[in-house]
Amino acid sequence: MTNKTTPFTKVLVANRGEIALRVIRSARAMGYRTVAVYSSADAGARHVRAADQAVAIGEALPAESYLRIDRIIEAARLSGADAIHPGYGFLAENPELARACRDAGLVFIGPSAESIISMGHKAGAKKLMIEAGVPCVPGYQGEDQSEERLIREADNVGFPVMIKATAGGGGRGMRLVESADEFPAALKSARSEAQSAFGDPEVILERAIINPRHIEIQIMADRHGNAIYLGERDCSIQRRHQKVVEEAPSPAVSGQLRAEMGDTAVKAVKAIQYEGAGTLEFLLDQDGHFYFMEMNTRLQVEPPVTEAITGLDLVELQLRMAAGEPLPLAQSDVVLKGHAIEVRLCAENPSDGFMPQSGTMALWQMPDTLRVEDAVESGSEVPPFYDSMIAKLISYGDDREEARRRLLSGLEDVVALGVETNQHFLSACISHPTFVQGQATTAFVGDHQDQLLQRDTVADKRARAVAAALLYATDAAGAYGGSISAITHRLPIIFRFSVDGEAADALVSNLGNARFRVVVDDESHELSLDSVEGGSVRFTSDGLSEKAEMIRTDARLFFRYRGQSYRVDDHTHEAAAKGDEAGDGTVRASMNGRVVAIHASAGDTVEVGQAVIVLEAMKMEHVHVARVAGTLISVSVSEGDQVTAGKIVAEIEVAEAAE
Repeated sequence: MTNKTTPFTKVLVANRGEIALRVIRSARAMGYRTVAVYSSADAGARHVRAADQAVAIGEALPAESYLRIDRIIEAARLSGADAIHPGYGFLAENPELARACRDAGLVFIGPSAESIISMGHKAGAKKLMIEAGVPCVPGYQGEDQSEERLIREADNVGFPVMIKATAGGGGRGMRLVESADEFPAALKSARSEAQSAFGDPEVILERAIINPRHIEIQIMADRHGNAIYLGERDCSIQRRHQKVVEEAPSPAVSGQLRAEMGDTAVKAVKAIQYEGAGTLEFLLDQDGHFYFMEMNTRLQVEPPVTEAITGLDLVELQLRMAAGEPLPLAQSDVVLKGHAIEVRLCAENPSDGFMPQSGTMALWQMPDTLRVEDAVESGSEVPPFYDSMIAKLISYGDDREEARRRLLSGLEDVVALGVETNQHFLSACISHPTFVQGQATTAFVGDHQDQLLQRDTVADKRARAVAAALLYATDAAGAYGGSISAITHRLPIIFRFSVDGEAADALVSNLGNARFRVVVDDESHELSLDSVEGGSVRFTSDGLSEKAEMIRTDARLFFRYRGQSYRVDDHTHEAAAKGDEAGDGTVRASMNGRVVAIHASAGDTVEVGQAVIVLEAMKMEHVHVARVAGTLISVSVSEGDQVTAGKIVAEIEVAEAAE
């Protein structure tokens, strides 16, 4: 460790998305110029536009861009950056990046490569912590990795036992084993996953702490031997061992326990001469005992809640520490005030095992009542190559209930239409009585998953009626070809559609003056569209005036209502185009796929059954034919185009029947 200062003037952020924007914001406020890097998938991303300069570093896959240390260093050379901030994820805890920066004469805004190595390996970190007197979960972290030795050590530790990949994180290479009979198969599975994810099959064993709290201590250390802790965060609500709700302070941590855990964390980082921001993660059992789990040698996702209750800017502190400045405050200067809660908005489908989602975010509006860290905007592509988290929403209150109430209200105002998210799941989490009472442990999601995934059936039922009225109104307005004519607009019209994949039929009657009668699910509703401004719709249904946000693209309508997002696919015209003698002449893509051939051009005369275009999907070709005879008036795709199911790809002017 050295006392030498290392001034720098331009910071390259070796990351993407919201964390890149967050670092750029603090760096520019401190007078630093900034450089972004980007993959081919992020060429138009917000972090690229926000930086003073930007450098392309490769293709979309992380292995070809954000994980390429050589290209990161070359981007710094090209732009003249003299410091690199790694953000979180990607290369943030890779000692080779820290070492490459040092070799290139660049400042790495983070700990030394040696500190990253010492704490990045679970077995080695645990040994260091035991030597430093930090309480650790009883277990085995020895070099003998034979199956026989591990089985014997598991018996010594006692079941249930946790198997953990030494090089891992994010729940990969981790298995909870309830009995000795299950151990061999679980060990084989954990090793295989660890080898695949991290290139290292080594594991450690730990006694399983049943239903613990996940508590982490934020520390900050300078190169002059000073270190402080900034309180704790409770990150117990997790899915797939990944955090989704974080809060500070923890409702389970007293002032005395906070001081004990904080002092332990500071002692640990001083023992390894740590520099910069870091987090020590602990398990807190039901008797109030805490055990070291691991250390993250970087800024994490959840520091905004710490910033909210301390009034500090953790990125600013990182930059100051990296420049060689001493910590600007002592432990006695750290004052915790109020309460903050953060949720991670992710592009995923909670009902399908939290499966990540990708696509175009058609409409994106974040509440102005919360702190929001995001990098999305209306029209953004959510690519399939990176983490599913697309925003962090943070509330603050004088007490926990005020913070919870504000977060719940803000979540209901989130508009994220076009790509499915976990918005409703997050609302359900912070509304659940167990969370309200401050009793959530790491078992929370598993114990209450059915409740957390339960839909609001009243809202869903009304949403189907609203969907039918909006389909009618947008169709008649010409958003979808204006197929409802002036002659027939007062006649009842049947709409066939699906809401989030569930089929529905509705009979819609136009009562005039933007009023509709909708019969759906054997129930009649009267709705009036009171105002439509941009994507916001004010409507009255059965005497209750409400608001929704919506956007329509071709045969698909997205809208948000009562804090829930709905995807509506209009199959009304699709049914006619599929062969009905009264077909309207539209040819629609029957699936997501790539256009591999076009067999007719605008102006051609086509017959029923004649091939128009060919799509390829899942290595199979699907011929789309004319369902009516007539003149092809348009072809709206080209060879090589990717199209989504339901998209109009061609239109035919129906030939008049011979007399």
